[in-house]
Amino acid sequence: MDPRDVLEVSLVTLAQVTSDPTVNPFLVASTLPYELPPFADVRIEHFGPALDLGMAEQLTEVEAIAHPGVAPSFENTIVALERSGRMLDRVRRVFWCLTSADTTPELQRLEAEYAPRLAAHADAITQNRALFARIDELHGRADDLGLDDESRRLLDRYHLDFVRAGAALAPTEQAELRELNAELATLAAEFGVRLLAAAKGAAVQVSDVAELDGLSEDAVAAAAEAARRRDLDGYLIELILPTHQPVLESLRNRDLRRRVLAASLGRGADTDTDTSDLVRRIVIARARRAVLLGYPTHSDYVLADRTVGSNARLDETLQQLIPSAVANAHRDQDRLAEALCADTGESDFGAHDWAYYAGRLDAAATGPDLSAIRPYVELTRTVEDGVFGAAGQVYGLTFRRRDDLAGYHRDVVAYEVFDSDGEPIGLFLGDYYTRAGKQGGAWMESLVVQNRLLGQRPVVVNNLNLAKPPAGQPTLLSMDEVRTLFHEFGHALHGLLSSVTYPRFAGTAVSKDFVEYPSQVNEMWGTDPEILTRYARHVETDEPLPAELTAALQAGPGADQARETVSFLAATWLDLAWHRLTPDEVDDAVRDIDAFEARALGAVGLDLATVPPRYRSRYFNHIFASGYAAGYYSYLWSEILDADTVEWFGEHRARLREAGDEFREALLCRGGSGSEMGYFESFRGRPPRIEPLLRRRGLLNL
Repeated sequence: MDPRDVLEVSLVTLAQVTSDPTVNPFLVASTLPYELPPFADVRIEHFGPALDLGMAEQLTEVEAIAHPGVAPSFENTIVALERSGRMLDRVRRVFWCLTSADTTPELQRLEAEYAPRLAAHADAITQNRALFARIDELHGRADDLGLDDESRRLLDRYHLDFVRAGAALAPTEQAELRELNAELATLAAEFGVRLLAAAKGAAVQVSDVAELDGLSEDAVAAAAEAARRRDLDGYLIELILPTHQPVLESLRNRDLRRRVLAASLGRGADTDTDTSDLVRRIVIARARRAVLLGYPTHSDYVLADRTVGSNARLDETLQQLIPSAVANAHRDQDRLAEALCADTGESDFGAHDWAYYAGRLDAAATGPDLSAIRPYVELTRTVEDGVFGAAGQVYGLTFRRRDDLAGYHRDVVAYEVFDSDGEPIGLFLGDYYTRAGKQGGAWMESLVVQNRLLGQRPVVVNNLNLAKPPAGQPTLLSMDEVRTLFHEFGHALHGLLSSVTYPRFAGTAVSKDFVEYPSQVNEMWGTDPEILTRYARHVETDEPLPAELTAALQAGPGADQARETVSFLAATWLDLAWHRLTPDEVDDAVRDIDAFEARALGAVGLDLATVPPRYRSRYFNHIFASGYAAGYYSYLWSEILDADTVEWFGEHRARLREAGDEFREALLCRGGSGSEMGYFESFRGRPPRIEPLLRRRGLLNL
C-alpha cells in the first residue's frame, strides 16, 4: 500500500473514531501506577479502532514534522519523531502482549488483518521522502550540532534505520519493498498461528500412569491436570517450544520417550499445520528484500547491523566451537550407548535416550541424582527469595507484591520494584504458566519503556510455560526451569534498570546479538551457593538443600553438555543456511526441507542423528515468527560476553554489591544509547575473550 493511501485511510479513521477514553481505554495514557495498561477495561473491540486511530495520529504528526515550514533541527525533527506515535505505542504493546501470551481466535484474526497494515504504516514513515531529506541534512552536519553523546547516537541511528528501511530507494523499488514487508508481516503472523496449533496438537496423551514411571509425583499430577483442562482421559504431556522436552530426562519407559521426541520433531509437518509453504515464502521474500536493499543475502543484511559485523567473523567464531563440540558429543554418545546396553541389552541408542542416560551418568559421577532437587524448588519462593533475592544482593533492589494491580490474565502477578535508596523504579509482571492461547517458550517484553524524554518508568513482563499443578498443590521446578526464570529476569533487569533519555534506546533496545548478554549473566545466580540458601528449601519440611546437591550443581560440564552445545550449534547453522540463500536458490532448497537440513548440517559436521537441532525449520519460531532471522547465533555470541563477565564477578565476589553497581552503571542502565561493544570493552578493560566460554562448555584442550 502506498504511504499516501495509508495516510488518507488513517485520516478518515481519525475523523470517525471517538476520542472518548471511557469508550476506548487506549485513547489516553493510563492513570494506573507506572501507566500500567488498564487490562480490566480492555475489550477485543477496542483494538481495531485504537490501532487505526494510533496510526492516523502518528502519520499526522509525521507530516507536520516533514513539512514544518522551518529548517530542520534536532529538536523539531529527531526529538519530535521520538515523541510521535504515543497512542499507537500503547495499543500495539498490549496487542502484541496478548497475541503471544493469551491469544484467542478473535485476536488471531485481528493479528492477521493488522500485521500487514502496521508494516505499511512503518513504511509510510521511513519512506517519507521529505522526512528523510530533513534527517539526511541533519546527519550531514551532525558534527556542528553540538549534541551530547546519546543525542548524536539517536541521530545516527535514525539515519541508519531509514536507510536500511529503503528511504534512499527509487519510488518503484520502495513500492516493491512495501509489498515484501506486508507479505512478511502476514506470513510471520500465520506461522505463529500454525505453530501454536501444531504444538497443542502434538501433545502426547498417556492412558496408563505406569508409563510415566520416573516422573515426580507433582509432574504426574500436572500431566493429569493438563488432560483434565482439555477434557481428555488419562494424562497429557504438553510440549515446550524447543526440540528437547524435559520429561525425556526422567521417563524410564523408552517407548514413551521415543513417542515424545517424535511428536516434538514432527511439529509443523502435519497436513493441517504444515508450515513448509510459509518457510519457503518467508525465506524468498527476505532474500528478495535483501537484494533490493543492496545486500547479497538476508544474512549479510542482518549482520551488517550487528556487533558481530559480518558472516566471515561469525563463521570464524563458530569454527572455534563446532569441531570440539562434535568430538565431545561422539565421546559422550559412546558412553551413553554403553549405559543403554548395560541397562536394557539393546544397542540402538537414539536421540530419545540421550538425556535420560546422561542424567544417570552424571548422577554416578557426582553422587546425587539432580532430579532430587525438585522438591526443594517451589515457584513463588524461587521467584521472591531466589530471583528477587539475587537482584537485592547484587543490585540493592527490593520488591513489593501488588495484588491490587490487575494483569491481562488471572495467573499474572505484579510486583513494584524499588531501588536501594527506596525510590520506586517500575513494575514487574510474572506470567509463568502454560495455557491454550500462549505461545511456547519463555520471553520478556515491555509494556512501558523507561525514558526521561516522556517521564516514563518501566513496566516489564516475564513469560514462561510451566505446567500448572492441580489447585492447592505447589509448583515445583527443575533446575532447567530455574535457569529460565533467572534468564528471563535478566532481560527484565535490563528493562527495569534502564536510565536513558530517549525511548528508542530503552532497556533491551540494543543490537540483537547483544540483547541476550545481560540475561545470560543473570543465570549465574540460580546455582550460586549463597543464593541457593535463600530459595532452595524443601516444600514440606523447609529443610535447606543438602550440601551434596549444592555441590553437584557446581560440578563442571556433564554428559548432557555436549548434546546441548551441538543441538544449539545445529539450530544456529540452519538459521544461517536458510538466510544465506539467494532468491534463485530458495525453491530448490524448500522442495524437500528435511533434505535441505541434512545437507546444511552435513556440510559443517553437525548432522548427528542422536543430537537433533534445538529447533527444526518447521517449528523454528525464533527465525520465522520472531526477530531472530539470521540472528539465532546471538545467544552464543552473547554467551562469550556472559562467560567472560561471570568470571569477572567471581574475581570480585568479596565486593559483590559494588561489583553489581559497576555492572549496572557500565552496561545495564545504558540500553542502546551507545556502542554496546564499546560499553563492554570499557567495563572489562579489553575486548571479550572466548576462553571462558570454552572452559564453561568443556571444550578446551580437546
